[in-house]
Amino acid sequence: MSDSLARLRADARLELDVLIEHRSRDGEDPWEFLQFLPTVDQLVVTALRDEELDRLGKTAEFLLARLGQKTGRSDAARLRSEADRLEYGILRDIAHRHPELTRAVWTLAGDLDHAQISPAEPASRRSEE
Repeated sequence: MSDSLARLRADARLELDVLIEHRSRDGEDPWEFLQFLPTVDQLVVTALRDEELDRLGKTAEFLLARLGQKTGRSDAARLRSEADRLEYGILRDIAHRHPELTRAVWTLAGDLDHAQISPAEPASRRSEE
């Protein structure tokens, strides 16, 4: 496991611990909410996805598409499809680069609308720099 992945996991563990403590101090029963929190590896994958969106210069476009999909606008389905397609490609790349995160990647990919993602579409592979 690379040092950067170990660092990301440590940061994610800390973030998860803070979420648990905050919700517990607010009076929520951990038994009720723990099952709905992301895993450490899911938080790592989300961080890697966000870094890749930044690298591609697509963060604003992605976030606006995610916001737009929640509206009643006529193009909400198109916005969701575009955001899902972009996220799916990034998630596949993360699974390729970090096989130890594959389970978390596919768990997060399971939340996407796969009817809008072509199974024949190849993953966009960026060259190793």
